[in-house]
Amino acid sequence: MYRTGFAHLPLHGGQAPSWLTSRMRKLAREIVSIMIEEYGTDMLIRRLSDPYWFQAFGCVLAYDWHSSGVTTVVTGILKGALLPEDHGVALCGGKGRTSRKTPSDIEVVGGKFGFCQKKIDDLIYASRLTAKVDNSAIQAGYQLYHHAFLVTEDAKWAVVQQGMSNLERSARRYHWLSENTRSFVVEPHAL
Repeated sequence: MYRTGFAHLPLHGGQAPSWLTSRMRKLAREIVSIMIEEYGTDMLIRRLSDPYWFQAFGCVLAYDWHSSGVTTVVTGILKGALLPEDHGVALCGGKGRTSRKTPSDIEVVGGKFGFCQKKIDDLIYASRLTAKVDNSAIQAGYQLYHHAFLVTEDAKWAVVQQGMSNLERSARRYHWLSENTRSFVVEPHAL
């Protein structure tokens, strides 16, 4: 498997104000629509799997805090902004309990995209394995609390997930991309 990178961020509590998130969602929908029209869904998920591009995208959307909130807010905004029927890409999962619904989200999206059950099962497997590697195999002490799985209509995927360390008062965001996946077990966290 190929992790494209990670970001180390300070922990901050609270939430983005609703007046800001509604504007961010509108702007994100327009940006991703243009990106997909110009470059396709592959380029969109490739960009979102780049930690530096992801952070810059959060700033462009007006969430310019350098904190753990960038991950949760930007993926939450994208989940509402991306329309599978229009964009050919969907975001599954999210923060906290919502992250545990990722397999059922993948089932729903797989149905919309017309995937066979084997393909849906493979995507769910990829989602679980990326979480398992970052949560357990790396053993960095960052317990995952956020898992966002992006999937395109041609079954390519990217993962943006985040773990938290209360001891260090920091978060670590992990990025994965399917296009370079060779194995889930051989050097899974090599950059």
